[in-house]
Amino acid sequence: MKQRQSRLALVIGLPALLLLSGCDDTKQQAKAELPPAAVTVVPVAEEKITPTVTFTGRVQAQDKVDLRARIDGFLEKRLFNEGQDVKKGDLLFVIEQAPYKSAIAEIKADIQKAQATLTLADIEVKRAAELVAKEVGTQKRLDDVTTQQARARAEIARLKASLEKAELNLSYAEIRAPLAGRIGRATVSVGNYVGPSSEPLATIVRQDPIYVSFPVTQREMLQIKKDRKSGEPEPTIYVRLADGSRYAQAGKADFVDVTVSQGTDTVQVRATFPNPNRVLVDGQLVNVVAEVGKPQPALLVPQQALQMDQAGPFVLVVDGDDKVEVRRIEVGPAPGAQVSVTRGLKAGERVITEGVQKVRPGDAVRTTEAKA
Repeated sequence: MKQRQSRLALVIGLPALLLLSGCDDTKQQAKAELPPAAVTVVPVAEEKITPTVTFTGRVQAQDKVDLRARIDGFLEKRLFNEGQDVKKGDLLFVIEQAPYKSAIAEIKADIQKAQATLTLADIEVKRAAELVAKEVGTQKRLDDVTTQQARARAEIARLKASLEKAELNLSYAEIRAPLAGRIGRATVSVGNYVGPSSEPLATIVRQDPIYVSFPVTQREMLQIKKDRKSGEPEPTIYVRLADGSRYAQAGKADFVDVTVSQGTDTVQVRATFPNPNRVLVDGQLVNVVAEVGKPQPALLVPQQALQMDQAGPFVLVVDGDDKVEVRRIEVGPAPGAQVSVTRGLKAGERVITEGVQKVRPGDAVRTTEAKA
């Protein structure tokens, strides 16, 4: 009886086993028929690069001037467009001039009056001196008119000084550019009352050339000095912008601070850069790259080929059989959007730059080679 039941179970289960086996074969066949993933590869390039040191720097204007009112009055005119380039001596603001012109006219009238008083005093002195000489006048009279003459002269001198001050105040009513540069936003609108205690009316910045200041550690400074003593060329300084691109113009270090920051043990170094297109802006944060020493051979790969995990940097390499393998590498600094590889790769090997998310180690791939 038991043998008949076993045979019956075998007969019933056999079709199911055959069906499952057929499904597995179908999946394996479908997997085998999938085409290799398409990836873009770049051959590892061998080039000579100059060793670099990177610093974080800050752009600083060569000259920066706040325009302030030196007299009190209502702002009558603004004669510039915000953000435009101005020349030295350009008229930018005008403060009401009528009160200062009126003060000048009043002082000039007082001077004329004082001149008349002095003329009369001169006549009295001359007359009193003649009378004393003829012994018909008194010495006291001569002394009195001489004193009046001196007072008249002193009054004229005082009024002339007041006139000079009034004319100086009138000149302050016209605010002109003290240097050539680019003017910023006007902080006060026409019609407002301004004075020496008011905020700056605007700011002028000289942008070409422009400074970039960056901190250098004492160890790096000593190494640079040693390199220069051994005949190495002077470091070439570049700026890397926020998008990773290199600023076209190279800079030249022209100042090293005379004190060291006790908190960071660094010294501020300043470089001057041409800035004809106003790419560098005062206050901008940039990366400063100093090329130190002579060019040395290095292996370069694009930055997009570099991958990271807990074990460190690696790249995916396509071998001679068009299969993917993981390659652990050690990296160093390199110019632009490249990475120098100090260990783990050879020149000419193909690294994947696009399509890394579609493949796994051991997968066969279909490659498209891009330019290095």
